Amino acid sequence: MAQTLTSGGQQRSYLVHVPADYQDAEHTPLILAFHGAGESDAQIESYSNLSTLDAIVLYPEGTTGTNGDASWEGAPYSSGADDVRFTQDLLDRTQAQFCVAPDRVYATGKSNGGGFTALLACQLPRRIAAFAPVAGAYYPQTMRGCRHSPPVPMLEFHGTDDPVIHYDGGTSHGENYPSIPRWLNTWIKKDRCAAHSRHAIGSDVVKFDWSRCARGTEVTHYRIIGGGHTWPGAVKPSGPGATTRTISATAIMWEFFIHHPLNRSTRRGW
Repeated sequence: MAQTLTSGGQQRSYLVHVPADYQDAEHTPLILAFHGAGESDAQIESYSNLSTLDAIVLYPEGTTGTNGDASWEGAPYSSGADDVRFTQDLLDRTQAQFCVAPDRVYATGKSNGGGFTALLACQLPRRIAAFAPVAGAYYPQTMRGCRHSPPVPMLEFHGTDDPVIHYDGGTSHGENYPSIPRWLNTWIKKDRCAAHSRHAIGSDVVKFDWSRCARGTEVTHYRIIGGGHTWPGAVKPSGPGATTRTISATAIMWEFFIHHPLNRSTRRGW
C-alpha cells in the first residue's frame, strides 16, 4: 500500500508490504529496500521479489536529485535531503503502526540505493541489524560516520561486468568510487575478521566469506562473473547487463538476515 510521511519539512512517499499471515501480537521482521537512481519504489518491489518474504517490507521513494532522477543521500547528485533522518522517521512510524521485531530490522538497496544502505550501516548501526547492498555505488560520502561506528554484518553482491558501477572502481558524476575488493577490505578491517573462505557456485558465481569477526559480525561477498548492473535472480528486468540465475540475492540475504539479529549490547559504547 502507498503511504506518505513528512520528514525534514518534506512530504515523502513509500510503499509498505505486510505479509498475509501478519498478526498484531507477533513480532515481525522488517526490511528497508532502497531503489537505484532513476528507479522507483514500485520497480524495486517488482524485480526483487522481497514481498514474498515473511517480513514487513518498506520501499521508500527517493527525492529528485541534481541529475533529475529520484536518488538517495551519499551520491554526488543527491538532492541534499536528509535521507538518514527520513529512514529514522519511517522506522518510528512503522514501529508505531505494526508489531515490528526491534532486533530484526534490516536494509538492502540497489546501485545508489545500495550505496545509501552502506551509509546507513555507518549511521544507524544500533537500529538496523544487518545490511545487504546490491551493485552498490559506494561514493566517498557513503562512508560518513564509519570511523567511529561499531562493526556490522555486511553482505554484498556485484557483477564483474557491471557497466554502471565498475567492479574495478572508476569515476561517475565527477567523483571516484573504489573497486569492490577495496571497499570490502574496509569492512573486513572494520569488523576485524580473522577467517576467510572462497567457494565457487556454478560457473558464474564465487562466494567470499570473512568470518570470526568482532562482536559476531560477518562480511560476505558474491562475485557474479559476467554479471551486469542487476539484481541476481531478479524476476523482472533490473538494469543493464546480464542477470545471473545461479543464485537469488533475495533468498541469500533473507538467510543472512535471519542469522544476524541485532544485539544492542555489543554495539553500545562506540
